[in-house]
Amino acid sequence: MSPASLRTWVTGLGVLCAAGRDPAGFTGALRAGHSGITRRETGASHEAGWPDRSAVIDGFALADALAGCEGLSATLLDSARRSVARSPYNIQVATVAALQGWLSAALDESPAPPARTGLVVAGSNLNGGYAWRQRQRFERDPAYLPPTFALHYQDTDHVGTLSQLLGIRGEGFTVGGASASGNVAIIQGARLIECGALDVCLVVGALTELSPMELRSYCNLRAAAAGDAATTGFGAPFDTGHRGFVPGEGCAVLVLESEASARRRGAPPLAELSGYAQRLDANRLADPSADGEADAMEAAIERAGLSPADIDYVNAHGTGAPLGDVAELQALRKVFGSRGPWVNATKALTGHCLSAAGVVEAVATVIQLRDSFVHATVGLTSPVDASHRFVGPTAKGVPLRHALSNSFGFGGISTSVVFGAAPA
Repeated sequence: MSPASLRTWVTGLGVLCAAGRDPAGFTGALRAGHSGITRRETGASHEAGWPDRSAVIDGFALADALAGCEGLSATLLDSARRSVARSPYNIQVATVAALQGWLSAALDESPAPPARTGLVVAGSNLNGGYAWRQRQRFERDPAYLPPTFALHYQDTDHVGTLSQLLGIRGEGFTVGGASASGNVAIIQGARLIECGALDVCLVVGALTELSPMELRSYCNLRAAAAGDAATTGFGAPFDTGHRGFVPGEGCAVLVLESEASARRRGAPPLAELSGYAQRLDANRLADPSADGEADAMEAAIERAGLSPADIDYVNAHGTGAPLGDVAELQALRKVFGSRGPWVNATKALTGHCLSAAGVVEAVATVIQLRDSFVHATVGLTSPVDASHRFVGPTAKGVPLRHALSNSFGFGGISTSVVFGAAPA
């Protein structure tokens, strides 16, 4: 057992995605197996070569979302309203998720020292859609390009906006690891706490707003699920009908905190972040390595002081891409042997939230640990390898002690994080 100064607790959660607009709504969706994935209309009919499904945050309005953060001070909510009213969509979504996390951790009423509070934002190349829209204005007349474009286009706009709003004065930065960015950010946040640089770290999995060019490139790469008017079903992760990931919109927040700080503030833990690992495959391409993924899982479990038999549940990376799904199942078999822990894939409910995926799925993992259940993998009816202990179309009540969450990214990046049930 690590000393209190080194143990990292999760004391707050925030989330906005297609499956839920806040932690309570997301919990309900996980329990009910409610998927935010819907048919994507492209004109009068579906166009071949483009995604035919998506998972978007439909009808987002900043004022309504802020009104849902009841319990925060009126001063903070008013400051949020004024500071991001003209910001890009993904900054607005991140602001709401950050405030949810701030409220959940009671940092408004029981603050931590600003210089001991930090911020890590997961993701790079977050603003392709915003840049695409501004390009049209620029082509009409460069003089009408907003001067704020120089700020908003950079991923560090998330760091500046959120630190100003919340008065964060410790360390802050963005980290990129493709689809593994969320877990990379969690790992960096934990290290900042463990080395004594911070008491509290807000880890933000930022919404990636893709441009049409980026979206089509994923389809051309056969990573995203493209279709046409005749295509049926979305192809759930690990199902024989899988055919690529469904693009998802999402942003999530974990508040990580040292045990000593949480006890000083009287903030109860939701879970403990007990282990983590990141590994490279020495491979720049998009083809996954089962050995690299297994290495990350084994290292994370070892760092947590556990054995594979101690892991009750795995939140799989599970995108629905055939190559990736098969490689991850091979890695799980290597680590856990036959009939290992429960396995599900949150992307069946949220779509693939790209840079934010690791944090969205960490939130899902903490919720399941807290409430003792494993959520459904909607659409998983014909597994590619039925020997694994999959959670199928229906959630199950299961007591959980330890859970592992995987995120893998292009460029041979494999990451795993281990959470334990909330300590007494």
